[in-house]
Amino acid sequence: MTGAGGFIGGHLATRLVRDGAEVRALVRYNSRNDRGTLEWHDQALVSEMDVVLGDLRDPESVGRAVRDCHWVMHLGAQIAIPYSYVNPRDFFETNVLGTLNVAQAALDQGTQRVIHTSTSEVYGTALTVPITEDHPLQAQSPYSASKIGADALVDSFYRSHELPATIVRPYNTYGPHQSARAIIPTIISQAVYGDRLKLGSLDPRRDLTFVEDTVAGFIAAASSDAAIGRTIQLGTGEAVSVGDLVQLIGESLGRTLEVELDEARVRPAKSEVQLLLSAPDQALEVMGWSPQVPLQDGLARTIEWVQENAHRFKTSEYVI
Repeated sequence: MTGAGGFIGGHLATRLVRDGAEVRALVRYNSRNDRGTLEWHDQALVSEMDVVLGDLRDPESVGRAVRDCHWVMHLGAQIAIPYSYVNPRDFFETNVLGTLNVAQAALDQGTQRVIHTSTSEVYGTALTVPITEDHPLQAQSPYSASKIGADALVDSFYRSHELPATIVRPYNTYGPHQSARAIIPTIISQAVYGDRLKLGSLDPRRDLTFVEDTVAGFIAAASSDAAIGRTIQLGTGEAVSVGDLVQLIGESLGRTLEVELDEARVRPAKSEVQLLLSAPDQALEVMGWSPQVPLQDGLARTIEWVQENAHRFKTSEYVI
């Protein structure tokens, strides 16, 4: 699998090992031999993986990683939306060309299944709700544009070469091991140190899925022949605003949290996605998947992890 050192990837890799799978985990090369979030998981499970360093933009790295694999779980991507405003080239090289390398290597190897990771950001602000898989795609950031391109590339390989691929489109996944790039750990990590938070807009509403449910969705997609050639959403069908999240997290902590607007965290008006709300019916019909973890339970588990790992968060500065 690619992106094994990422937030969802680390959870998926360890779940697969726990389930008895042999896992080759591709992690982006660095001279520190830093394996990303795999460093935070059960090392007994990580020791059973074949962890390899490489780069999605390098076809040789990808080819070696894919060799002899029955399933290819492609989660590797450049993902930070604000960073895509200032460095869009990295997003297109990693997300589009990197996906091309994965699709070509999987095709050459005769891989049995390819699960490609999309994102709900490809929809932009909802034109109709709930959002179905047929909703128009709107590139409201360079990141979302790169993911639209990557999704189209995988679909083209299915249509042109019969690559047995499924595009899985998670909504906003959250949980332990997530960085402060995402809204929930941003709120929690600041709240650990005080009652006053610096945030951007409080109005956007998101469909929030706990990471264990998202991981179960990936496995369900790979296990379902009916999912081949399809794009399938992983969401809850419920949306919560950023302001509501502040209140919910404050209640869980037993405190009243106040918010100070930080202009640096506000997206450009035409780029901000105001509402993402899934229609998860197809996931249930095609592969028997539905989310199991209620938001309050998922938040409680995330709060506990952030509190225990507060030293990992640099709350005094905002990094795009």
